[in-house]
Amino acid sequence: MPPPSDDTHLRKRTPSEKPPSSRNAPAPPTQSPSHGAPNASTRASKLLVAIVSLALTSYLAYNKLGNIGLPTSLSESYALCSREGAHIYTLDAKNPRVQCLVVNGSKFTSSGSLDQVLSRWHETTSGQPHVRFLKPGQIVVPGLSDSHAHVLEYGATKQMPLEGTKSVAETVGRVRAYIEADPDILEDKTKYVEGWGWDHTKWLLEEWPNYNALEADPVVAGRPVVLQSKDGHALWVSATVLQAMEPLPDEVEGGVIVRDSFGKPTGVFLDNAQDLVIRPEPTYKQLQKRFAATVKDAHSLGLTAVHDAGFNPMSLEFFRREAQTTTLPIRVYGMKYFDETAAYWGDSFDKIIRAGSNRLSVRSVKIFADGALRSGGAALYEPYSDNPETRGFMRIAPEMLNEVIPKFMKDGWQVNVHAIGDRANGVVLDAFEAALAKANVTALRPRLEHAQILAQRDMARFGDLGVIASVQPTHAISDMWFAEDRLGPERVKGLYAFRSIIDHGARITLGSDFPVEDMNPLAGFYAAITRVSPDGTSPHGPGGWFPEQRMTREEALKGMTLDPAYASFTEDILGSITPGKFADFVVLSQDIMTIPASDVLSTRVVATVMDGKPVYGAI
Repeated sequence: MPPPSDDTHLRKRTPSEKPPSSRNAPAPPTQSPSHGAPNASTRASKLLVAIVSLALTSYLAYNKLGNIGLPTSLSESYALCSREGAHIYTLDAKNPRVQCLVVNGSKFTSSGSLDQVLSRWHETTSGQPHVRFLKPGQIVVPGLSDSHAHVLEYGATKQMPLEGTKSVAETVGRVRAYIEADPDILEDKTKYVEGWGWDHTKWLLEEWPNYNALEADPVVAGRPVVLQSKDGHALWVSATVLQAMEPLPDEVEGGVIVRDSFGKPTGVFLDNAQDLVIRPEPTYKQLQKRFAATVKDAHSLGLTAVHDAGFNPMSLEFFRREAQTTTLPIRVYGMKYFDETAAYWGDSFDKIIRAGSNRLSVRSVKIFADGALRSGGAALYEPYSDNPETRGFMRIAPEMLNEVIPKFMKDGWQVNVHAIGDRANGVVLDAFEAALAKANVTALRPRLEHAQILAQRDMARFGDLGVIASVQPTHAISDMWFAEDRLGPERVKGLYAFRSIIDHGARITLGSDFPVEDMNPLAGFYAAITRVSPDGTSPHGPGGWFPEQRMTREEALKGMTLDPAYASFTEDILGSITPGKFADFVVLSQDIMTIPASDVLSTRVVATVMDGKPVYGAI
């Protein structure tokens, strides 16, 4: 039984509380000569003294162990241990679960049992180590990474979130409420109003919105309004913005200008057509505010690193400037956006590798092959089941992919291609196969971002080619409700087929695509191992949507730690609790590796630590 945490009952007695001396004490009663053993009262007293003495000795030893060299604040060197055994999941194959980790400065220096780390400490260091202990039930995992996110865009969504609305009218109502809550915008109809998160697939009447809905509201009407869809593949604009864009082209390659039955633009622009929309660039101060909002939430959820899936010139310059002037509060691995209409830059742009105290890298290129399943832009081999008139579309010509992918690889760039539809994935794998024929795959580590719908013949090629599948498990439990209607009962089996990809020898790395989905990495962990919604339901029942495609807990945790490190060329310094690596780790309130899956989402982040120092919570 553990000792009490309150030791006031063990305090030293004051003189007035001391028992009387033996000189003044009454003489003990005389024992009967016929009884050689002590009487019952004496035996009980001796037993009580023995029990108290043993308890006190145990307590003092325990208390000493729990406060070895404990300073009032966290020391530069310290050990963090579990009293309950090996509850630190290291992701180090040589030492997968340990009782203790040791940090010196910004790096891990040791791990193992308490006896082992104390022994090593005394071999190399003078004085007592500072040992801290986890609370009962808590565990430690390496710092969590999100392999596919949109950092500044997430911060922008905090401005006016539109997710969760059930109709066009409710969405417009949120826009109106936002305007009315900001006097500067309310009184100046020239100020742009921007929001993010509307999802027409969740509306009671599933159809594209129209600028007329914005103009029908007297507060919203006449203002420049730009609203981004949840998946980031559609913009809905007001009449004011639409008029400023005139004249519009008849068509946009790799995009769609949504029109009504009379051919008139409705105010919705898909994929590449979004580039036509006119809106002001945010100021540097606004970008800082967005970044800070993202980092605050990320740290609270255990994220220590994010892969930003698309640095445009503005965001690239912002992060470069931040890394030069301060230490980024989170590790950022940026993918530089590829614009097929601009000149090739792979041989002229200087890569950024581990700049700003190992916090910023830009050594990969992000190419868009197609659109999104939600908006009907994913490129398919066969027509959509719910819209037989279209197979979706490629946002870039296959010929262009075959031209630029080998060039980027030759110039040492990691190539990361957004591909959702089975046709898009097949075309990109063809290009990778040709480019990798004489290349060092380990040195290049190409990635398919999303890899959502795969034909059976293409699944095996992942492992054969060494291509990384960068997937988002929360997309699976979001899309499962409409996926079969869109793809049909057979083709849908190749959607989010995580187990099949792994079984074919491919490496998976996990992300969320925030703000498209929930930032919480434990939401992705839960989706990967259950394939059910947070309420425990799915189109196939509580057992999960295509449950044979579930990942194991070990695979899911690796997909959020060591695999993202490999996918960003940082497995030598990040991704596991290994001596010599940077001390990024997370303390969780309960053991996600053993608790019932239904309890995973109730797990709290107790502390997020980077370079050995807490950036959220405390240890």
